[in-house]
Amino acid sequence: MSSPNDTEPASRRGADAGETAGADETKPGKPALIGRLLKHRRAGDGKLAWNRFGLAAPEMITLASAAFANGGRMPARTAGIGVGENVSPPLEWTGVPRDAAELLLVIEDPDAPLRRPVIHLALAGIPPSLTGFDEGDLTTGGRFGRGTGSRGHQGYAGPRPIPGHGPHRYVFQLYALATPLNVPGNAGARAIVAAADGKVLSRGRLTGLYER
Repeated sequence: MSSPNDTEPASRRGADAGETAGADETKPGKPALIGRLLKHRRAGDGKLAWNRFGLAAPEMITLASAAFANGGRMPARTAGIGVGENVSPPLEWTGVPRDAAELLLVIEDPDAPLRRPVIHLALAGIPPSLTGFDEGDLTTGGRFGRGTGSRGHQGYAGPRPIPGHGPHRYVFQLYALATPLNVPGNAGARAIVAAADGKVLSRGRLTGLYER
């Protein structure tokens, strides 16, 4: 169950990633018009989990994907339901401290025209011995830990930027934690992120782009 802070008014909530409230996908011009009108409205980098004071830590983890370069376009198959196949991209990493208790993966879109970035996945409970995910591993979100997004969905939710809004960045952030989060199974994405405050030993990130 999502926390109260995850709730947005319907007129703003739907603006994320092409899910504009009332948008008629049978009229392709309408979503694109809304996207152009909202072109300069962005949640902003300052509200990313990465810039949360409690998650600050040395950037010693190298996070990469065989599917796209840092700052490069994500493959169409990784896009969300209704746009692509919603297949999570492969990820690999190095540099996790030996004393890490678990890993936390957060995927956010800071370019959504909302007050805060949209969390496409907050996956807690990742074993510190793991060094990567194969393509599709995160789609359900339950195999490797407890995963949810800010819309309450379970598992990976791929890019669905609103048409005409310009390129959106999808920031993959991996955090090595000193102690387990021990969050409830029904914890919302923002509650999972908040639970990591003060527990981060090191971190790394990777950014992919997607545009409609």
